[in-house]
Amino acid sequence: MTSLPHLITCTPGVRSGKACLAGTRITVSDVLEYLASGMSQEEIMADFPDLRKEHIQAVLRYAAEREKRLSELTVA
Repeated sequence: MTSLPHLITCTPGVRSGKACLAGTRITVSDVLEYLASGMSQEEIMADFPDLRKEHIQAVLRYAAEREKRLSELTVA
C-alpha cells in the first residue's frame, strides 16, 4: 500500500488476521460494507467516534490497490 499504510494493519489473532484500521477491531471489509449499504462517511464516524476521514480514505485506497493487484494477476 503506497498511501497511509500506518492506518491499516494485519495482526494475527485480531479479527483472524484480517486487515483492520490500526488500533481497532474494525476491518477494512466492515467499512466497505457500511459504505456499500449506503452509510455516509459521517454516519460511520458517528457510530465509531475513534475513526477519522483519513481512516475511511485509507480503506478506499487499500481496496483500490488490492483490486488493481488482483486484476494484474489475472491478466498476467
